[in-house]
Amino acid sequence: MLEADLKGEAEAEAAAFSNEEREMLRRLLRFGGQRVDDIMVPRADIIALEESDSLAELLRTFGEAGVSRIPLFSETLDDPRGMIHVKDLFRWLTQEAANDAVNSAIVIAPPASEVSAEAASADDKAPASAKKNGDDSNAEPPMLDFGSVDLSRPITSAKIRRPVLYVPPSMPATNLLIRMQATRIHMALVVDEYGGTDGLVTIEDLIEQIVGEIEDEHDVDEDDYIVSEPKLGLVASARTPVKELEKHLGIKLLTPDEEEDIDTLGGLMFSLLGRVPVRGEHVRHPSGVELEVLDADARRLKKVKIHQPRALAAPQPNADKG
Repeated sequence: MLEADLKGEAEAEAAAFSNEEREMLRRLLRFGGQRVDDIMVPRADIIALEESDSLAELLRTFGEAGVSRIPLFSETLDDPRGMIHVKDLFRWLTQEAANDAVNSAIVIAPPASEVSAEAASADDKAPASAKKNGDDSNAEPPMLDFGSVDLSRPITSAKIRRPVLYVPPSMPATNLLIRMQATRIHMALVVDEYGGTDGLVTIEDLIEQIVGEIEDEHDVDEDDYIVSEPKLGLVASARTPVKELEKHLGIKLLTPDEEEDIDTLGGLMFSLLGRVPVRGEHVRHPSGVELEVLDADARRLKKVKIHQPRALAAPQPNADKG
């Protein structure tokens, strides 16, 4: 009933909403009917480490994967042991480096007989408060000796593991979002009825279902939606507005009814298939245009190669003549 009311209001006030707002509203309505297994990263794509792996391997994996959380397991993913957050890792590294720097700076005091008279005199003249409490007003912050931190140790030695949630594939996505907010645990492993790990979901995965892809400082900014690459040919971002692609190809890809619901190339492909396409999949449009998925993950489509029919690829005569 709520969905029907919202759709009715959206249609009645279509002029009051931008394309982005209408897309977010559609995503929100769709999110209400999604399950965890509709959103999860499948088992084959999970980036995880064994708890016996070294801290050096953990650092390397964080750097290469560009994620903030990495799940741990014992022997297989079916025996999960929590997760490591990158903030906890770097906090631990800083503490270890500071401790090692302090320890390396400690020296053995010389015997009293070897202390020079000048040094003793200077110490005698120091204010009593300085002798008691230490005059550190000009003290510099402690140095960090990262080179002395032993990264060959196993991950478990750092004692920075956090818990994860365990949820069934059939759990409604809205319920998982509420549970993550309540527990402040932002990673969940999707476990089947036999205890096997099927996939993984983070709070970012859930939020992106509503607001769209969230790009951070490390994501590559795409200046051009459609580019012609030497080896691949015509390649488009999944975020390419369909109207821009239609203009580029010189054909209509959407019916009048579809124009109300579909704004991007990714949305068009989802509409044609009824699901998120997988990498390498080919989708044929009724116009004859073939869309090949070059890059995608379990949650979103990223890059698409456009195969134009020969009739479209060849120079077209002026339709007004004859």
